[in-house]
Amino acid sequence: MNGIASILVVDDNPKFLKDALPMYGYDITVAEDGLQALKILKDRNFDLILLDVMMPNMDGWDTLKAIRKNENTQYTPVIMITAVSEDQKIVSGLKIGADDYIVKPFILPNLLARIEAVLRRSKWQEKQTKKDISINKDVNIDALTPKEKEVLSLVAKGASNQEIADKLCVQDVTIKTHLNSIFKKLKVSNRTQAVLLAMEINLLS
Repeated sequence: MNGIASILVVDDNPKFLKDALPMYGYDITVAEDGLQALKILKDRNFDLILLDVMMPNMDGWDTLKAIRKNENTQYTPVIMITAVSEDQKIVSGLKIGADDYIVKPFILPNLLARIEAVLRRSKWQEKQTKKDISINKDVNIDALTPKEKEVLSLVAKGASNQEIADKLCVQDVTIKTHLNSIFKKLKVSNRTQAVLLAMEINLLS
């Protein structure tokens, strides 16, 4: 990685990470619970969030949900730090929106490797998205129907296909049809590109 990556460490016992990570070139900010983390995230963006699961006031899972619901942080990479190694809980965390996880106790080189990998993927995806947007800025937004714009707006808020279908009182397959049409009209290939492009051209403002 080039440059100094900024990392928010959310952990009620952050001393080890607070002391160790700056030695490897990272700019570290600490929050000792989820509520404090969300307050910090209102005023500052980070390249990565290291999020402990077991914390007072607001645990890691609820904090992750809040991070993913916020449009300013919904794409910020998050690595969960957990003492829980059950596959089911780890999979649940990934479904909620974690980008990776590491189980305590861990060795520092393992964590550093995961941090570098997640940051590398994040930067690559950012470059690809910007490339896609620059290519597709000339799309005709008027081609979208009012219903398609409504579906896209709900997607941008993080709603799933089923949640959108329930809200609009239609079948899930209808939402899939709308999304396929949106992708073709906006000349994108997935939900993330569609939302970012819509934001770039002020379609959702």
